[in-house]
Amino acid sequence: MSLLKTIDSDPSFTPRESKALPERLIAGDPAFKTWPQDVCRGEMIHTGVWEATPGETKSIKGESFEYCHILSGVVEITPDGGEPVIYRAGDHFIMKPGFVGVWKTIETVKKIYVTVMA
Repeated sequence: MSLLKTIDSDPSFTPRESKALPERLIAGDPAFKTWPQDVCRGEMIHTGVWEATPGETKSIKGESFEYCHILSGVVEITPDGGEPVIYRAGDHFIMKPGFVGVWKTIETVKKIYVTVMA
């Protein structure tokens, strides 16, 4: 097993497809695609590529930490009680454990993610 992993930002394998959970859907009908590319430390750390079509959902991180690098598209993230922040291609951000807010995909977004479960 190699301890070096290249993340393919344009994977050619079939993604896992899903929709927003009804209890988290705010507006639209966003569809999600996930290309998981690595799992380590048991199931604690996940890395891959994720894509979402326009819509609005409630984002609840719970005990997980997530790093995001936006490859394409535009999103607006509004923390509960906070101001909205726009992220575009080339931007990076993290959502820490306990984060709750609104994830609004303005233009279909594609990102590299790294999640760490507590």
